[in-house]
Amino acid sequence: MQKSQSRVKMAAIVIHMRQRLSFGLLAALLSSTPIFSADATSSPDLKTDSTPLSQSERATGSFAPVIRQVSPSVVNIYTNKISRSAPGGGTYENRLMPFFGFPQGQIPRQRLEQSLGSGVIVSRDGYILTNHHVIEGAEQIRVSLHDNDATHEATLVGTDPQTDIAVIKIDMKDAPAITLADSDLVEVGDVALAIGNPFGIGQTVTMGIVSAKGRRGMGIVDYEDFIQTDASINPGNSGGALVDAKGRLIGINQSILSRSGGNQGVGFSVPINLAKHVMASIVANGRVERGHLGVTIQPVTAELAEAFGLKGKNGALIAEVAAGAPAEEAGLQAGDVILEIDGKKVEGSADLRLMVSKMTPGSQVTAIILRDGNEKKFEIRIGSLSKAQNSAPALNSAPSALAGLQVQDLDRNLRQRLGIPPRLSGALVSGIEPNSPAARTGLEPGDVIFEINRQPVKSAQEFLEAAKAGEGRRLLLRVWNRGAIRYLVFE
Repeated sequence: MQKSQSRVKMAAIVIHMRQRLSFGLLAALLSSTPIFSADATSSPDLKTDSTPLSQSERATGSFAPVIRQVSPSVVNIYTNKISRSAPGGGTYENRLMPFFGFPQGQIPRQRLEQSLGSGVIVSRDGYILTNHHVIEGAEQIRVSLHDNDATHEATLVGTDPQTDIAVIKIDMKDAPAITLADSDLVEVGDVALAIGNPFGIGQTVTMGIVSAKGRRGMGIVDYEDFIQTDASINPGNSGGALVDAKGRLIGINQSILSRSGGNQGVGFSVPINLAKHVMASIVANGRVERGHLGVTIQPVTAELAEAFGLKGKNGALIAEVAAGAPAEEAGLQAGDVILEIDGKKVEGSADLRLMVSKMTPGSQVTAIILRDGNEKKFEIRIGSLSKAQNSAPALNSAPSALAGLQVQDLDRNLRQRLGIPPRLSGALVSGIEPNSPAARTGLEPGDVIFEINRQPVKSAQEFLEAAKAGEGRRLLLRVWNRGAIRYLVFE
């Protein structure tokens, strides 16, 4: 946690590469036809090339032949959505609506909002990979191919906010599909070319190198395994291609880390192996099915490694095992250190989380566990994360002292959606009933309550317990609201 917070303090802001455009600029490109989910009955026909780069391909004087080969596969994506603004100032983001709705008496004004991003054709039958944030909330999606004035209406096949990957499809036969590489074979120092439509000026290519692999713990999305590159990525590049010196797709450009808001040489791309896994699940199931162990894990520090008899800091320490979870049924216990799953070394807690998420629910895996200084082998049947989440009890109802208020815990996805700082813990206000005591205090959906009666609260459960203990007395709340801190009093 301390490392993650220090990264956020040193870095400044993470920017998704999406550009909003004026109504007039794109009105001619967009029709009023709504989008619908595609009826995907078969898997996309992908071209793959998993061979390592040759020495001549790693060192070349010009990439013109590569760009001619790849450019037709990179497309511009235009979206049309309705945003709503509140009377009397302030805005209600369209993305908040599934969670919160609107306070009573405030009927939002609607306006047409258009945005621009990029995408990559990955199959001959028209499947396209892009970012979730490029098409989030879109009521229309249209695609323009390189050097082609015609636009194609796209259908949304599915989206995964937890990796920021979305799959759309155009009705096109023999589409110019790009070739996919094996992103696990990419090496730091390899040439990387970023292709997209920055600032809406037209398809642009920038060159750099792969600066790092396996970037995790950035707090950008829930499941992170980013390829870092210094190839220039700018607004409008989101969803575009990161390709190697052979013109093969190694990543989907996603965001930059910047103090100024412009490119400063630190860009992130979702590795194509991860994006391909997400796409396969979306096409097959309509959503991403993730594996589940049912454990709370933490990184292995130098002190913990010594205490548990580890030779290094690799592995993931189990802090808690959920009752009835696959890990408990397999015999795992708190204090176990997971060293290996199905022959793959576990480098750390983030590595384990990503590995398990990509496992098929119902499959059986072999895990090597360190317990009391001895290595043991366990057979674990992987559970389903979505089923585990659906069966978890909701933390909603507040006591009578705060009647009409609903709260829930924060997670990475909500933090990203609402712009909540990673350092902030507390109870997220997810709903307020009209004319209730909570509605009269000035609380708003999206607020984070992090103190009650001068005592910190770090979760929805802690807040509800503290509120119940304070019934019959004045309650002093300290609240984060859209970047500002304020106190509110419940009489």
